[in-house]
Amino acid sequence: MGQQQLLLIVLGVIIVGIAVVVGINLFNTSAEESTKDTLVSEGTNLGALAQQYYKKPSEMGGGGGSFVGFTVPANLDTTISAVWAIDGTPSGTQIKFKGTPKEYDGWTVGVTVTADKIQAQVNTD
Repeated sequence: MGQQQLLLIVLGVIIVGIAVVVGINLFNTSAEESTKDTLVSEGTNLGALAQQYYKKPSEMGGGGGSFVGFTVPANLDTTISAVWAIDGTPSGTQIKFKGTPKEYDGWTVGVTVTADKIQAQVNTD
């Protein structure tokens, strides 16, 4: 009787240990996916600001139909989740942003903005 009880206790500890490891892995995966969603949202907001700059007349401090001269606002270049920068050189018709997450490696978020379209995607390195 004592050996059977000991075996059941050991088996129970193993099952609980496996459940804890699986739970931790699910939590980490969910946290990373949430960060990806956050970066896509932040990138879309930057894209909207770039479109506002594009559409605003140059006499009013805008681009007057060009993305040249747009800069990432100082309060948005580094967020809780990522560091944002303009990817390449803005052209008159297009600008690209790149968001690099602070906590995760192996992926970035790229945002391509034109006068009437904002496209964000997660890129694996």
